[in-house]
Amino acid sequence: MSCNTIITITRQYGSGGHEIGKLLAEKLGISFYDKELISLAAKESGVSPEVFAQADEKMGNSLLYALSTGLYNYGSGFSAMGDLPMNDRLYIAQHKIIKEKAEKETFVVVGRCADYILKEYDNVVKVFIYADIEARARRAVERHDIEPSRARQAVAKADKNRANYYSFYSGQKWGATENYDLCINSTKLSVEQAADLIADYLQILERQS
Repeated sequence: MSCNTIITITRQYGSGGHEIGKLLAEKLGISFYDKELISLAAKESGVSPEVFAQADEKMGNSLLYALSTGLYNYGSGFSAMGDLPMNDRLYIAQHKIIKEKAEKETFVVVGRCADYILKEYDNVVKVFIYADIEARARRAVERHDIEPSRARQAVAKADKNRANYYSFYSGQKWGATENYDLCINSTKLSVEQAADLIADYLQILERQS
């Protein structure tokens, strides 16, 4: 299966978005980026991967100020990065890496406001993966070793963090259907079925182009 499209996947916690994205990339024979971006960002900026992992997809508090005062400019690379919180430094590093890779390759990327970062690219398909709360709570217990009694609370907290992160850096509402090309309820689908559904959608788009 061939693909000349970048696929961004935004996902509710416990919806299987990571697994779906990874399998989709394998089916298409293209690169997959999720936590891999942390290592790449760490190498780029000289920060420990473990430190960046703690800040992953968490909202910062001074990036907008830095941008407004000219401390950082996306076009010219890193500037006064040491003055920013780790969350913001990670976002900036990942922003830079995602855009650089979009100039050279096609790939599947999960989270990290990638749909917003690549909003000016014509070859981007933006996917949102969601599922019923019961299914997500079960996955949280099975895949993330969360206590059953805390599963719903953990799911809600993770979604809130992702929504805040996305809203802070993009200025858009996380999960709003108008921000995506394809929204998939993964509740009754296997990971493979969901990946195939996205692949079928891509083929439809390719036939229309």
